[in-house]
This record gives sequence, C-alpha cells and structure tokens, in this order.
Amino acid sequence: MTYFTRVVLGAAFCIGLVGYQPALAAPSPQCKKFHVNAKASNPIKTVNTPSAGGCTPKESNGHPIPDPTCSPGAVNPTLTLKVLKTKGFTTKCVRDQASSKKQKERTYAFYGIKKPANNSGKTQTCELDHIISLQLGGADTLENLWPQCGPPRTALAKRHFKLKDDVENFLARQIKAGKIGLSEAQNGIAEDWTQFLDEALAVKHGKKR
Repeated sequence: MTYFTRVVLGAAFCIGLVGYQPALAAPSPQCKKFHVNAKASNPIKTVNTPSAGGCTPKESNGHPIPDPTCSPGAVNPTLTLKVLKTKGFTTKCVRDQASSKKQKERTYAFYGIKKPANNSGKTQTCELDHIISLQLGGADTLENLWPQCGPPRTALAKRHFKLKDDVENFLARQIKAGKIGLSEAQNGIAEDWTQFLDEALAVKHGKKR
C-alpha cells in the first residue's frame, strides 16, 4: 500500500467517524462580546425524553400548539433583555450550538410525523419551531422545539408556522419598546402563541398602532 493510499484511506475513515457526531455550529467571533452561553436552557417545566409517537399537538383558536407534556418550551437565561436589545446581537450567536440539525429532527418522531420531502420555499409544509423563539430569549434545545405543520393547500404566508413568525416578531418589538415584559412574553408564547395572533396581524397590516 502506497503512502498516498494510506493517507486517503485514513482521511476517509476519519470523515466516517466524524459523521457519527452531532454537527454543531461554531460560535461567531463577534458574538463573544455578549458573553452568552449558547447551550444554557431552563425548561418551563421538566419533562422526560418523549417516546416515538408519544406526543400529540393540541389546538387553540384553530391552530396547533405543542403538547406541553413533551414540548413545554425553554428559555436561555443568558439571553437577557439587555443582550436582546444590544445592537449587533443576532440569534446566530446561539443557533445550532446546543443541538444539531439531526438532533432537532428527532422531534418529528416524537410527534409521529414523517419528515416531509422538499420542505423549503413555497413547498415548505413543516417547520421545526422554537416554541419560545430565539429572538425572545428561547433556548436551542429539544424541550423548546416541535414540528409545526400545515395546513395543506394554503398559501405559504397562511401556514401555521408563518403566522407564528408574525407573533414572534410582534412580541420582539413589544419587548424592545417596553410594552411587555420579557418573562411575560416568554411564558405567554409557550402557553399559547395564538393568544397574540389577532393583535400581531392587526399591527402587521397597519390596523393598530
């Protein structure tokens, strides 16, 4: 066996081993100034790791909400109001550093949902949703994730996960404006995100200021 062959085979073996490890994102250098712990997580309540198919979505105001016995929501205590309001902070500072893409996809199995194919752009039907969004100080851990899907045959902007994005953006602005407390917003969206939907859409469409 030649030296070149040994090097190639050795490299292939190492790549194979690395493939078995969770692919976590590296923190961005500019994020160090915020002194956040991307892996920190305080669940709203303690739950056991769900079994496959052991979780069932609930419903509120015609929209699905996560099963609190599986997906209670969790906050990252190092994402303080001061950090969230600091210019230059981005959720990239904490995203994919506490759990990998492969780990996140386990939540599909928890809810007995097959991961959809071609799940992007206009064909997106599901989103692995942060129950308490990262921009609201949520944790990037499995207690704070669930697959939010549907409804089918509707415009992308009308799907549940896009409407929840409207709520998250609305609450983020309310927090920064001092109109709602951080903890109040976190607990409220974890309990039932739909309670903020009408007001969020009214503001989005200029019907309320």
